[in-house]
Amino acid sequence: MSQEVFVLMHLCCPAVKDPMVVERSNLLSMMKLSIKVLIQSSLSLGRSLDSEYPPLQQFFVVLEHCIKHGLKVKKTFIGQNKSIWAPLELIEKLCPESADIATSVRDMPGIKTGLGRARAWLHLALMQKKIADYMKVLINRRDLLWEFYDPGALIMEEEGAVIVGMLVGLNVIDANLCVKGEDLDSQVGVIDFSMYLKDPQATENTQDDSKMTAILDQKHYIEELNRHLSCTVTDLQAKMDSLEKTNSKLIEELTAATDRINVLREEQEQLKQENANILQSSQRKEEVRIAVEMLYYEQNHSLQKELELQIGLKQEMEVAMKLLEKDTREKQDTLVALRQQLDHVKNLNLQMFNKAQESGRVAQKKVEDMQELEEKMIQMEAAMKELEQRCQDIFKE
Repeated sequence: MSQEVFVLMHLCCPAVKDPMVVERSNLLSMMKLSIKVLIQSSLSLGRSLDSEYPPLQQFFVVLEHCIKHGLKVKKTFIGQNKSIWAPLELIEKLCPESADIATSVRDMPGIKTGLGRARAWLHLALMQKKIADYMKVLINRRDLLWEFYDPGALIMEEEGAVIVGMLVGLNVIDANLCVKGEDLDSQVGVIDFSMYLKDPQATENTQDDSKMTAILDQKHYIEELNRHLSCTVTDLQAKMDSLEKTNSKLIEELTAATDRINVLREEQEQLKQENANILQSSQRKEEVRIAVEMLYYEQNHSLQKELELQIGLKQEMEVAMKLLEKDTREKQDTLVALRQQLDHVKNLNLQMFNKAQESGRVAQKKVEDMQELEEKMIQMEAAMKELEQRCQDIFKE
């Protein structure tokens, strides 16, 4: 804290205990006096101000103290550094219109310190009549200023907003400042209280002039404030038009998105129905497949049983054929034996016939016997024919 601010703190607010509150109040009072003296003197001067104008120099000194109030100390390997350039440099990111000022300040070859760059930036912003706008952008981002300022700093409190409002009145001033030739790095920022402490007698003698100057000051201040408000209204109108266009576009996009969502929902329902149909068809196919497999299994089982039955029948047929062949062979053997017997009987019959011729009496008996034998032979031949016919029928089967 500077010596001037400390002395003024105890003179103006001796009962206040919080030093940060006292400092903010004193700096706000000093800024009011500085801006008032600068506006009044510039209007009475009636020309553009230069860098050598004392009230303007004092204004920059007081403004520098206000911005520096509560600034955190940055420690480096060289020592401690407390520069207002860091928060002012932040305005370039928040307000692109100030980029040309920051670029010009960085390109100045004669400035080597951050404090010098900050002073040059303030000079250029005043010449552009944008210092109030730039500072307003800065104090509105207190979320970013916490990195640079301690709690209770002027620029973080309501006093900062009040000072920004007072800076609007400086737009009535035309300043023509030569920054390149100034030694801004080594200037000592000391407040000259003698400029603000006037003789009561002299004040009383110039009371009429002061009233006239105050009226002109208020007139120019109101005109500049109206111009600033008009620009603000124009900007707000443009923003509102842009927001309306954006809102209309968003409504159209929302409508299109809603239609798309409805279409997607219909497609989803259609896909669900198709999926249900596919699932139902798949279930039916599975049921048919299972039924076919069951039928195939049953048919295979039936065919297996029938095959086993056919095999059993074949085996029985083979056994029957073997038995039939055996029976046939036995009957053929019997037939052969009967034929042999028949041949033997014929031979006997022939012998007996021959003997019958030899013996008359015996012949009659033999004839009878021969007839009987012939009947037996006929029966045997019939039996043999019947047996042969049966064998042929069996072979045919």
